[in-house]
Amino acid sequence: MSSSVDLIKEKLEVQDVLGTYLKLEKAGSNFKAKCPFHNEKTPSFFISPDRGTYYCFGCGAKGDIFTFVQEFEGLDFRGALKVLAGRAGVELEPEHASERTEKDRLYGVLEQATFFFQKHLEDHVEAKKYILGRGLTESTIKEWRIGYAPLEWRLLHDFLLEKGFTKQEMERVGLIKKSEKGDHYDVFRGRIMFPIFDVGGKVIAFSGRILVTDDKSPKYLNTPETILFNKSATLYGLHKAKVDIRRKDYSIIVEGQMDLVMSHQAGFGNTVASSGTAFTAEHLGKLKRLSNRIIMAFDADGAGFTAANKSAQLALSLGMEVKIAPLPKGSDPAELIRTNISQWTGALKNALHIIDFYMHALLAQKKDPRNIGKEIQSKVLPYVAMLESSIERSHFISRIAQLAHIKEDALWEDLRLVQAPQTVRPIPADGAPVLNGAASSANPSFRKHSIEKKIIGICFWQQGVPDKQLKPDELMQRLKAIVGDEEYETLMTSTEPQRSELIFEVEAYYENSETLLQEVEELFAHLQEERLKEEFTRTMSELARAESAKDSKEIEKLLAHCQLLSKQIAALPQRK
Repeated sequence: MSSSVDLIKEKLEVQDVLGTYLKLEKAGSNFKAKCPFHNEKTPSFFISPDRGTYYCFGCGAKGDIFTFVQEFEGLDFRGALKVLAGRAGVELEPEHASERTEKDRLYGVLEQATFFFQKHLEDHVEAKKYILGRGLTESTIKEWRIGYAPLEWRLLHDFLLEKGFTKQEMERVGLIKKSEKGDHYDVFRGRIMFPIFDVGGKVIAFSGRILVTDDKSPKYLNTPETILFNKSATLYGLHKAKVDIRRKDYSIIVEGQMDLVMSHQAGFGNTVASSGTAFTAEHLGKLKRLSNRIIMAFDADGAGFTAANKSAQLALSLGMEVKIAPLPKGSDPAELIRTNISQWTGALKNALHIIDFYMHALLAQKKDPRNIGKEIQSKVLPYVAMLESSIERSHFISRIAQLAHIKEDALWEDLRLVQAPQTVRPIPADGAPVLNGAASSANPSFRKHSIEKKIIGICFWQQGVPDKQLKPDELMQRLKAIVGDEEYETLMTSTEPQRSELIFEVEAYYENSETLLQEVEELFAHLQEERLKEEFTRTMSELARAESAKDSKEIEKLLAHCQLLSKQIAALPQRK
């Protein structure tokens, strides 16, 4: 095994492997990129070709090509080894039968079943005609391994027995069931079969759409929960969409398999769908790891709107940016793409933030202004209350005031009285331990301290170079003016022992930067934003205590300060 690992490392450069997942920028003899393991605007993910390793100065993620593929693709070491061996053209030693795990056998059952369904699609004229009629091309059908389950009771069962698999294995992956008489029969019969893949591209389940509709059978039939398939954690199409989501910095969410496949065929490779269940915190946690932004494109009917609403609430509670693509009434993404691709493109382009979407819907009803005010309080402000960012809350309060001609003070007063919709927050996003302490970067205090250290590191670095691009003394004075004398002294004392590490960090991704001045200005703007947000949160807490004590004088004073802070926060994006 170690010889294979060494050979793969000899053949593959770390920057070439990571460059297929990330957009790399040259930084002297190294490379930098935006970290794939936490959201950031300024690249802090550093790649060293000499060492064959990567390190993120923002969240601490580190490793080599094997750890990167494992973490990004969601694979175990053996899976990452196979992926990289394929890229390097290295032939791995065959596994011994004794080394094959129970899961390997179950993956094998599903792989053979996929092959079986694909072959029978080619032989079934009506099934093939139906799929092509829905707008899919031959190449798309092959790419997504779509097949057909014959309308027979035991054809797949007998096929898999001949391949050496047991009935127990077939049952464990949801392909056969036992009748009351004790006989086994195929679960999927007379259906178009969509394989469901894990993040590494292995088939783990199926979704079958009935070809000839009847009153007895459900339109869609999905594999039940198995040892390989967890509906609450599996996103259909994520194995293909993950790189595009990171590259485009947003994901498109649709409801069904046909919607997803048609969207990918039309060039929207950042589309995903759920697998027989509503979107969960685990689903959204996986997407948040790739990008904080989502566009929901659900069917334009009551059920689709309800699904979008529930998913949007959950996404907002996770701090994600949620937009809704307004589809024409009575349409779904697959049909819209097939009949009017420009309308589909327009719907995505004109997607509205969920709060703007509700505001436009309310204003379109042309109700009495007093009733609109009540509706805003009950239907819109709860979503404003869910926003984690005080900057975003301030932005939408200003926007609602402008659209509805309501005073901001009144909206802030109402906002304090509303309750955000109840949602379940996952323990870590992704349903698994957060990699390399990435969760800590979401903490406001952690982020503020990180920015302060970066500014100090730039000052240390510039003090020691002959051709200075900046004036370090002036930067130090600006930092002191923002944080105050006492905190400034504490910062300088605590960072002095880390001087060499801080210089190494900033040198790694600011060396030869042509936009250093602009990036430093952004750091100061972000620092000021974080400090204002902290003060706003602290003042709101004091306001709540004053209200509990019924101290009207203190309430008036704190409310005025909150309003002042919200205006300062709202003005920040215009300066950055």
